[in-house]
Amino acid sequence: MTADGVYVYAIIGAARPLPTDARGVGNPAAHLRVIRQGGIAAVVSDAPPNLRARRRDLLAHQELLLRLSDRGPVLPMRFGMVAPDEETVRGQLAARETDHTAVLEHLTDAVEVNVKALPAQNALASLVAEDKNVRRLRDEARRRPGYESNVRLGEAVATALRSRAAEAGRRVLRELTPKARATAPGPDVQGCVLNVSFLVGRGNSDEFMSAAENFAKSHRERVELRLAGPLPCYSFVSVETIRVRTAGV
Repeated sequence: MTADGVYVYAIIGAARPLPTDARGVGNPAAHLRVIRQGGIAAVVSDAPPNLRARRRDLLAHQELLLRLSDRGPVLPMRFGMVAPDEETVRGQLAARETDHTAVLEHLTDAVEVNVKALPAQNALASLVAEDKNVRRLRDEARRRPGYESNVRLGEAVATALRSRAAEAGRRVLRELTPKARATAPGPDVQGCVLNVSFLVGRGNSDEFMSAAENFAKSHRERVELRLAGPLPCYSFVSVETIRVRTAGV
């Protein structure tokens, strides 16, 4: 172990082997090892000096989590989680072994899919045809062009586009939720009317993605859906999985 601490990638079942030839963050890439405690284990490496959120290291972290999740349930850690030493990691695993084991069981054969909804940007024609207020303000701006009329029209268009997207977002949430094991709302994202992650059975992930894509196509004049996945199940793991400091972010 180096003086820079122990970089923690994930928690897995203690009996699971690491993927062949898997490597960690840093340049050269760090050698991986496991710290076992009872029935669980932390996947770790020496923390590289001067750790930063470089693209190379972000991709290495993500790739390892994806490879781990291909082999079984994983409690993923966010990039940059560093513990002072192995004893700290082992002690925290022991303190929450029961909780971690239960979460690993819950995440068995599951992946995360994130769905974000934004107002459709190429839907002005359909909006004008549908919304009487927008149509009225457009006609006024044509009859009496000027700064104030243009501002009123622009504000009305933005509000109406967001309202239509929010309605579509509520609908897609209703349609997709029964296809998932669980949902987790994400943080507010500028420009988005919906940010939610779904816990989906690995065997059903293609069907889930197809349903979301079909919804997006049939509602493209009302909402833009952005799908990300399959992903490690970040949103379904407590932020208190293991107490470490965040480095390089």
